[in-house]
Amino acid sequence: MGPYSQDLRERVIAAVLASEQSLAEIAATFKISESTVDKWHRRWKDTGSVVALPFAGGRRRALRDCEASLRAAVKKQPDLSLEELCAQVKANEGVTASPSMLCRELQRLHLPRKKSPSTTASGKRPA
Repeated sequence: MGPYSQDLRERVIAAVLASEQSLAEIAATFKISESTVDKWHRRWKDTGSVVALPFAGGRRRALRDCEASLRAAVKKQPDLSLEELCAQVKANEGVTASPSMLCRELQRLHLPRKKSPSTTASGKRPA
């Protein structure tokens, strides 16, 4: 879901400035939370504007700087399991990564991933 429209923000502020209803009543009228009305009102008092703030970019990936070592490890030994690769990244880069995090990073880098240890040569394969 994206930010609320500028039109809605301006109508809410106009209702708050009219002072005919409480913040809770205004929130119910526009079907938004009371805290949103309060935040918009506070921002309007501080800055004179209720324009949506730009997207901050989200969380940074923990493995963003490990690309070279991941590529080298997979090239050197492509059959490493995700757990073994996690241990190697921890030892080489000092970054703690879960197998699922490492799997997503390998997908992002278009590298093959091994999810579980191999079966023994004498082991039976499922039919």
